[in-house]
Parts: sequence; C-alpha cells; structure tokens
Amino acid sequence: MTASAADPSALPVSSARAAMERLNAEAGKYHIWLRTQANAPAQRPWFRETGIDVAGRVAEGRVGANQMKAAPHHWRWHQIGPYLDRIAEIARTAAETGEASPIEFADRQQFLLVNPGLGGRLQVASTIRCAVSVYNPGDVAPVHMHTPNASRTILSENGGYTTIEGERCRAARGDLILTPHGTWHDHGNDGATPVVWADILDFPLLEFLDCNWIDEDFPGTREGNARAQKPTLADGYSERLYGAGGIVPNFVSHRRGIGHDTTPVFHYRGDAIRAALDALRGEAGDPYEAIQVRFVNPATGASVFPTLDYAAQLLRPGEATRPKRETANQFYIVLAGEGSTEIGGERFDWRENDLFVVPNFRWRRHINRGPRDAVLYSVSDLPLLQKIGQYRAQGRDADGGVVQLVS
Repeated sequence: MTASAADPSALPVSSARAAMERLNAEAGKYHIWLRTQANAPAQRPWFRETGIDVAGRVAEGRVGANQMKAAPHHWRWHQIGPYLDRIAEIARTAAETGEASPIEFADRQQFLLVNPGLGGRLQVASTIRCAVSVYNPGDVAPVHMHTPNASRTILSENGGYTTIEGERCRAARGDLILTPHGTWHDHGNDGATPVVWADILDFPLLEFLDCNWIDEDFPGTREGNARAQKPTLADGYSERLYGAGGIVPNFVSHRRGIGHDTTPVFHYRGDAIRAALDALRGEAGDPYEAIQVRFVNPATGASVFPTLDYAAQLLRPGEATRPKRETANQFYIVLAGEGSTEIGGERFDWRENDLFVVPNFRWRRHINRGPRDAVLYSVSDLPLLQKIGQYRAQGRDADGGVVQLVS
C-alpha cells in the first residue's frame, strides 16, 4: 500500500495526525475514538513539588476534556442552615393544607453540597457526597437498603432515631450513625423539635462504577404506618456487644446485612466521642492531626467501611497543626469551637456546624483560634486509596522541610 491518508503510519507525524483526525470524524458515528495524541497527565508528581499552593491540574487533550478537579470549599452554616428551616416550613404547610402528604416530604427534606470545581455534580469530592437533612416531628422515612455506604452526623440537639437491621439507635447532637451498604434502615423523628443531620455517602464512587441501587421491598415486619421496620433489637445493642475495647463476642456473626467488610457497630454516641478526646487532651498528640481518634471495625481493626474512613480530632486553644497533604480527600464537619484551616495557602475560617473539604494533594493546616477546644469530625476515602496501593502522605517538619509520612 502506498503512503496515503488511509495509511497514517507511513506519513510524517503532522500528516499522520491529520489523517487520524479525518478517520476519527468518519468513525464517530460508530461511537469510537482513535487515540491521536499522548495526553498530559492529570497532575505533576505531587510529592516532588514543595510549593504550598501546588495542586493537580486538569489534563489536556481529548482524554482530559471532561476532567474536573475538586476545589477546596467551605460551606458556612449561617448561610446554608436557614434553607433547612424554609424546606421544613414548606413541608409543614403542604401537609396542613392538604396540598401534599407528609410522606411525600419525609425522606427528601434536604439539600446537597456541591463542590464548585466539579461542574455541578452533587458531590463534595471525587468519591464523597454530602446532604444536609431536616426531619419535622412525626416524619418517617421508609425502610430501605442501598449499595452506597452512608452515615449520619447529628447536628441538632434532638437526633431522632435510625433503625438499622432491627437495632433502634436513638441519637443526639454529635452522634455518628453508620448505615453500611446492604443494611435495612429507616429514619424518623418522634420528638417535639426538628432533627438535622449531615448524610455522607460514597455515592459518587458507586455511581462511577454503575453500581448504585436501592431496595425498598423490606421482607421483615413493619410497624406503625408500615413505612418503618419493627425494631427487634434494643437501642445500644452493638454498644453492648462491642463497647469494651479489644474484646469482641464469640457467639455472634460480625456481619450485619448483606454487605461485606463493614463494621457491625452502627452507633457512636457524641458524648462518648467527646469523652474519649477529652481523656487524651493531656497527651502530646500528633503534630499533623492534634488529638485524633479513628472509628474502626472492632472485629477486624479496619476502617468502618471499605471505602470511607471516619475520625474525630480535638485542637486545644491556640493549637496549630503542621502542614500535611495526602492522596486521599478529606471532608470535615465542625462540631465545636472556631478556628481556621489553610488549604493550599488559602485560609478558611470556620465555626460550629460549618463544613469544608480538602481535596487530595492539597496542603492543609488546622488552627484553633477560639478560647475553647475545637472538635472536628472528618471523613476520607483513605481505605479506598490504600486498597489500590495509591495512599501516600507528606508533612512539613518544624523547619518547613518536606518529610514522607506514608510512602
């Protein structure tokens, strides 16, 4: 065959590329794309770049055309919180006037946080979604299960309840309630005041894998309005089984629901979390995380979910952590105190109930600028990165030099 547009390999590079593009135009109707260039990587080697504002850049060319990168962002409670009141009022009015039944609102009174760097996607980072929900007195969400791992961090004094695999978990502010993938669960508010919590899920990951589904055909016994499962285990069941550190029962299965590698503990109480942090307050702590505790699967010692890791940390008045960056995304909820977090050289001042995200590869540094202890809850995709061999972390020492923390 003679060199021609039909034989791109025999042409000079520039002509070959033009020929390939012509072929691409022709092949497009078959929904294929012929690779015509070596696309730039998504980011430079982050561990070799020492600048405080270094972050991954968007790739070039066809492969990177639709790539988006999460940006550091701070959602201030005084700005977003009032929308929950407005949603709740709409729901109450609709129910009172008969315009809509309470059931139509009971499981969807919420707003989702949107990262400005992700083009309108309903997620705070590449693998994490967060919604903030409000439940009016009497609201009940139907019993269901789904593939995403999810959690609730209670922001109101009245925390309502979540029933998971027959275990009724009554909650209060600061509680962390886990609903692992493949567990039947429902939510409700049987108190006299609204319930507010932050829902955090690995939804974007499951969406990317085309593995998102929900099942509402509960096979067990229902109660009340037939939307909720009838509790078969008393509140505190998992706490009684696993509440003694380092001791686990030998007469039960540690798998609850149909999911794999998830924790059998569903409910962590806010007062117990704070007590654990306060008990460690006199320790030196970690220079990069201050006083921090992790929530783990008591049967295995692993993260509570295969994809998400949960932690709580305390910063004493005036305490500042050293800069740290890692390949995992970190999402934070402020449970107490006030301070700031520097992300890539940009300062974000936070206070109670604020939420903020630190995308992967970004330097971060926390500072308690208030007169009392600050408490942050965090969620990261660390276990996912560990499983695929991509978790690394760096910090800066007292002299500002970069040190390898996890390599």
